[in-house]
Amino acid sequence: MNTYSFGANMARHRTGLVLGALIGLTGGPSGMLFGAAIGYYLDKLIRSVAGAENWTQAKAQTAFFDATFCVMGKIAKADGQVTAVEIQYAEAVMTRMQLSGVLRKRAIECFSQGKEDAFDLGQVLEPLRRALVNNASVKQMFIEIQLQTALVDGDFSAAEGRILGEVCQLLGVTQQEFEAVAQRMKAEQSFHQGGGQGQFEGSGNAGLTQAYGVLGVNPDCDAKSLKMAYRKLMSQHHPDKLVARGLPDEMMLIAKQKTQEIQAAYDAIKKSRT
Repeated sequence: MNTYSFGANMARHRTGLVLGALIGLTGGPSGMLFGAAIGYYLDKLIRSVAGAENWTQAKAQTAFFDATFCVMGKIAKADGQVTAVEIQYAEAVMTRMQLSGVLRKRAIECFSQGKEDAFDLGQVLEPLRRALVNNASVKQMFIEIQLQTALVDGDFSAAEGRILGEVCQLLGVTQQEFEAVAQRMKAEQSFHQGGGQGQFEGSGNAGLTQAYGVLGVNPDCDAKSLKMAYRKLMSQHHPDKLVARGLPDEMMLIAKQKTQEIQAAYDAIKKSRT
């Protein structure tokens, strides 16, 4: 647990800590520590049962929104200078989300905060981590967006890799899960940079290879494995499911575009096998 997370936990359950320590005071220093520990866990249990630890959909969406643009800014500044391509990508995401007025201003402010040298990732990711406990699909969507930020200039640097590694650690995303997403995102990015617009058919062997990459399967996989991978990705990126689990409403279009690309990749592969 990082320092920010530890401090936040202590503050959240301070009532139980203090009461427990006072009760255990008669047992000396060891009694105080034992009492504080018991008080902490009792406080945590009571809050959980009472629903104080539950995150509403609206809170989860706010945490996702703020973290998205803050981390995008952090990654864009990873190499020391934010490029025009990275700014254009951030603006493109805002446009795809159809942000305007207050929401667009908020997104720009978050992006600017992320670019600051002293910006603490834990500060913005801890609320998101708590909002997305046991919610792998929305975590994956978040990682995909951040990977696109790192890949948009065609150069995935070590500095960007370190930040993404920290993001995964703070959100509880394993190295294996990250690498699986990264392989799919690289295939998708390669296709778009080659001029692809979501249609893999007619792009030759390169387009077909990228289609397999988008689905995260090998070209020699059997039909059953191919269909399983396709169905799993479609379920993970289903817009309505993602929004219900904490994805901001404004990002539904991004999720929809993802499913369209997954569908196009699957259709191209199926056609090539007939």
